[in-house]
Amino acid sequence: MNIFLNTVGKNQLTARQILRDPVLFLAFGFGSGLAKKAPGTMGTVAAIPLYWVLAQADLLVYSVLTLFITGVGVWFCEVATEKLGEHDFGGIVWDEIAGFLITMWLVPFNWQNLLLGFVLFRMFDIVKPWPIKWVDKQVHGGLGIMLDDVLAGIFAGGLLWLMVRQGWVVGA
Repeated sequence: MNIFLNTVGKNQLTARQILRDPVLFLAFGFGSGLAKKAPGTMGTVAAIPLYWVLAQADLLVYSVLTLFITGVGVWFCEVATEKLGEHDFGGIVWDEIAGFLITMWLVPFNWQNLLLGFVLFRMFDIVKPWPIKWVDKQVHGGLGIMLDDVLAGIFAGGLLWLMVRQGWVVGA
């Protein structure tokens, strides 16, 4: 039983082609988006080691790198849709990586916050409350792929920050 997709998109790219192309490799979250089931969740899982490394840095470095990852993600996602011949293919998960980093932006690193941030981000990304759902339907291209997850990250991060600030979860 193969847990990875054999071909991807309308252009039927193989997993090997995805993994060998630097932009597609990144757009597919270091290959995590090739999972047949729950590629968005797998993309968020792939963000955890990156988050862990960035969490060791000070807030300015974390902020600059998160903004860079988000900005370059618009381009990655746009190029990926062109190469795949399909808009917002589920395996494009760079948006989940950026969204998770945004979720965790202003909260102290600990495993409880990481787990809660993961759950909150996945919830907002899957449920897509207004205006996330509207953005998902109305904004297209690389910006559209990224923007709904950026908003999910802002919503999840805001809620997590509030929970830490109110003392409902451990602050540090």
